[in-house]
Amino acid sequence: MAKVGYIFRANNESFDTEKEWMLQHGCVQIIEETVEHETLRPLWKQLMSNLRRGDEIVVSKFSNATRGLRELAAFIEICRIKIVRIISIHDRVDTRGELFPDTTVADVLWLIGAFPEEIAALRKYSAHIEKLRQNIKAPATPQVLSKADREKMIVDMYINGHSLDDIWAASGFSSKSSIWRILNKYSVKLDRGQTSGPRVKQKPKEDGATEGDA
Repeated sequence: MAKVGYIFRANNESFDTEKEWMLQHGCVQIIEETVEHETLRPLWKQLMSNLRRGDEIVVSKFSNATRGLRELAAFIEICRIKIVRIISIHDRVDTRGELFPDTTVADVLWLIGAFPEEIAALRKYSAHIEKLRQNIKAPATPQVLSKADREKMIVDMYINGHSLDDIWAASGFSSKSSIWRILNKYSVKLDRGQTSGPRVKQKPKEDGATEGDA
């Protein structure tokens, strides 16, 4: 006869109290399934297939161990056939009737009635965690280019038709004038219409000079 505990880590709870209860009860192993395996529950399936006549299984709560009423019924049926004792700590259920003598039939019926709501909340939380893990990722470390590589990138982007704004964003420069300086340095033919080079400031006219004066 072996005693084994099972915990599905669906949230941020530590389950330290439940684990301590299982150890005090004499569980030789405590299986902890992570939220990534919420759909398939491979460790739970292995546990079910390895149960033997006279074993005991301790769960923190039925809604933590099984994923619906159908699965709960299948779990109870397997344990009934194999004569496996079931203990649910928070549901205060012991199929041998020794640990929680004050649990009534009404308590069990109430538990079953609330089961779908508890499972739905558990799955919603698990799905939310998985979505966060998939959609929120740490930003990639920006690539640090050498001076020569950055200048080559700017020239290549300009020749390949990228807009000045795109080139500016990729360059990391604080001013667009640096881009024009590099393009002129490599004798790139500027072909962006009115933006084909930095604007040259006109010298201020001398007082009294007319437009036609030399």
